[in-house]
Amino acid sequence: MTNDIPKDYDHKKETHWQNKWQNDNTYKFIGDGTKPNYIIDTPPPYPTGATHMGHVLNWTYIDIIARFKRMQDYDVLFPQGWDCHGLPTEVKVEETHNIKKGDVRRDKFREMCVELTSQNIKQMKAQMLSLGFSQDWSREFVTMTPEYMKRTQLSFLKMHEEGLIYRGIHPVNWCPRCETAIAFAEVEYHENETNLNYLEFPAENGENSVLIATTRPELLSACVAVVVHPEDERYKDLAGKHIKIPLFNRSVEIITDTEVDPEFGTGAVMICTFGDKTDVIWVNKYDLDIIEAIDEQGIMQEVSGKYAGLDIKECKEKIIADLKNEGYLKKQENIEQNVGLCWRCKTPIEILVKNQWFVAVKELIDDIKEVSDEIKWTPQYMETRLLNWTGSMDWDWCISRQRIFATPVPVWYCSECGKVNIATIDMLPVDPTQDKPEDSCECGNNEFIGETDVLDTWMDSSISPLSITGWPDDEFKNYYPTALRPQGHDILRTWAFYTILRCKALTGKRPFDEIVVNGMVFGEDGHKMSKSRGNVISTEAILEDYGADALRLWAANSVPGSDVPFAWKDVKYGYKFIRKFWNAFRFINMHIEGFKTSMSEEEILKNLNPMDKWILSKLNRIVDDITDSIESYNFANAVNKIQTFIWHDFCDEYIEAVKYRLYGDSPELKKSKEAAQYTLQTVILTSLKLLAPLTPHFTDEIYQYMDDADISIHKTSWPEFKGELVDDETEYIGEIGVELIGELRRFKSSKGMSLNTPLKTVNIYTSNSNLVGKIEFLVSDIKGTMRVTDLNLMSGKPDIKEKVVEIIPQMAKIGPEFKGDAPKIVKYLQSGNMDDIVATLDKEGEILVEGCKLTWSHIEAKKEVVGKTGEKVEVIHADNLDVIIEIIV
Repeated sequence: MTNDIPKDYDHKKETHWQNKWQNDNTYKFIGDGTKPNYIIDTPPPYPTGATHMGHVLNWTYIDIIARFKRMQDYDVLFPQGWDCHGLPTEVKVEETHNIKKGDVRRDKFREMCVELTSQNIKQMKAQMLSLGFSQDWSREFVTMTPEYMKRTQLSFLKMHEEGLIYRGIHPVNWCPRCETAIAFAEVEYHENETNLNYLEFPAENGENSVLIATTRPELLSACVAVVVHPEDERYKDLAGKHIKIPLFNRSVEIITDTEVDPEFGTGAVMICTFGDKTDVIWVNKYDLDIIEAIDEQGIMQEVSGKYAGLDIKECKEKIIADLKNEGYLKKQENIEQNVGLCWRCKTPIEILVKNQWFVAVKELIDDIKEVSDEIKWTPQYMETRLLNWTGSMDWDWCISRQRIFATPVPVWYCSECGKVNIATIDMLPVDPTQDKPEDSCECGNNEFIGETDVLDTWMDSSISPLSITGWPDDEFKNYYPTALRPQGHDILRTWAFYTILRCKALTGKRPFDEIVVNGMVFGEDGHKMSKSRGNVISTEAILEDYGADALRLWAANSVPGSDVPFAWKDVKYGYKFIRKFWNAFRFINMHIEGFKTSMSEEEILKNLNPMDKWILSKLNRIVDDITDSIESYNFANAVNKIQTFIWHDFCDEYIEAVKYRLYGDSPELKKSKEAAQYTLQTVILTSLKLLAPLTPHFTDEIYQYMDDADISIHKTSWPEFKGELVDDETEYIGEIGVELIGELRRFKSSKGMSLNTPLKTVNIYTSNSNLVGKIEFLVSDIKGTMRVTDLNLMSGKPDIKEKVVEIIPQMAKIGPEFKGDAPKIVKYLQSGNMDDIVATLDKEGEILVEGCKLTWSHIEAKKEVVGKTGEKVEVIHADNLDVIIEIIV
């Protein structure tokens, strides 16, 4: 312990602690079983090269939990992974090198993607370290490495063997911009205003035409039927008949289905292949033809006739114009429409029929529900969201992608018989575009066509709990399932859903015991932070001006599930709080440096003053409260409770109340002084440990001055709750002391007196006999803190009265009114009995002086309050106590 403490806390020293923690392996997971394991299934972010405020929020939650569990003597595995594969990297590579993916060899293009991703990971890792996150970087996993791809491909093989992965020709969600299939979970729905077009479909025999309302006239060439409700009176005679498609002059049958909404549009619906999910259902239900009108790039195909070669938007415009010109378009109405967009590039998706690889999600729905019930959800309603999503699954999970930078699908196709040949385990990891099967096909052929499709990136990240626990090696069973999955609600239907599905399928068990779901970060404009809105806050700017701990306090002042608005004022408040505590510690350290009590702890506890007992009781309540808050992920409560306790109870009240004992050297104050030093030391050390998960740099910086051992505070134990020190009566007495000292402090401030100015006498009056007994315990603290020479407790109310001490003639009134008599009036007022003059004025309202009538308008009387001794007193009526305080300065 040393007194050589800088005057100001320097947040730039945070880098010192970050480097020391890494050099000392402070956060290394041991895994030898000497401590209970606590394994966190950490989110692997997409390596864009920049951490954003959403990362700060999510990882602050994780880091608080990890640090807390370490101090509770758990062996914590807090790994960091990187979910590397995906379209955004491919697009960035194309932009950077001014190429298209097909312009270079697949392996060369992949090398470019790996190089960019590696650079981005390096940048993001540095940013994470600068925020004080306590990952064990020796356990880092990267999904683009051969080791990880081997696990992903192995999971494919095992699920394929169980019949849970299959290849088939099915309608899939397709992004024309990305030129790839995407999963149902990757479709985002946005409200969009469009036209509902009322088109006349002529009857085949030229008689009864049908008016049909559609938002997608560009799909007329792919129309395969018209459907109406069987009980719709308007169309009861048309079922089974045929009508012609306008512009294309092709006949389609009118069929009936109870799923038709007669109230929408005209009640007659065009079935196209495919306009939406309902079209898919009807086509399968009634075994209708499939006409492919749109290709993979979103271009109209030959079946569209003269519109072939146009993109979807151009085709729509021209068809509407032609329908109008030829009289088929009867009217248009504006309508709000839910449009499905690709979650990566926001392009409207199409439904195309493709030969793809799928996970049989529908076979696993019951398993997902069973596992979800075994997991503890925070907040609980997030489970309802997941189960609602699970219940809405109409399609299996399409896992193949028509890209390059991803884990290859480990299969080949026989060039002769077309049979699918799956890689063997000993071949993994494998790239079918580069490698060949070891054995011949069953038909004897040795020529194979390697699969060029790659796996959905969620196939990588959804086995993160397996990867970090060492699957498929047997030892993984010692660590699996993991303890915690922290993640955002934006990937609930992807990462959470797919992880539960896949881990259950591969292990038969849940992937984690608990899941904590955080919200999104909103800008100060009330919208979710995004570059397009221009409301993104740079983490670097905050770290430069305020440091990581102040930013962490902002992030921690929230609860899982709720979206969090960013506010500079919250960061600044955290910054001020840290400096408040630093200044308090500098003062305290002067008095506890090298402190060793001469008494046993049992003896010193017997010598505690009421204010010592008060702060220790509140401290232990805080220990209990914050422990419970972090364990239940109520981080906001933990932050608010510890900040209020340190700033107000400890710094503003307790420290001020014990200063007189710290500076006192008299023999009679020795035990009291030691009690104060013991209490200060206890509160400081305990508060630092409570703060350690929240502000790791600041707490380690202070802790180095308090412990001779070269050890991080993060290697120490979490504070123990000492229930025997918690007492309601003790706290009530302490609050009385806080209130009385506060009243005297405010009195001195109102009179412009320094806090060290002595007060001659303070008399405290109350009619509450129970209160007298409480205040008696506090006499020495009140006297010492407020420099009171004589303090007395009195029953009842003070015997006080007003005394006139000066009468001031109002010459501006007396002179003009009484002219030559003015001097006589002034002399009388200054020499007469002031009390009699005032009494007469109060009673009569006037007084005669040398024949001149005076009223209150002619004089001003100055009064003061005097006590029973005749001395001037000040009287305070306490706001929150049944007491009156009489002060003689």
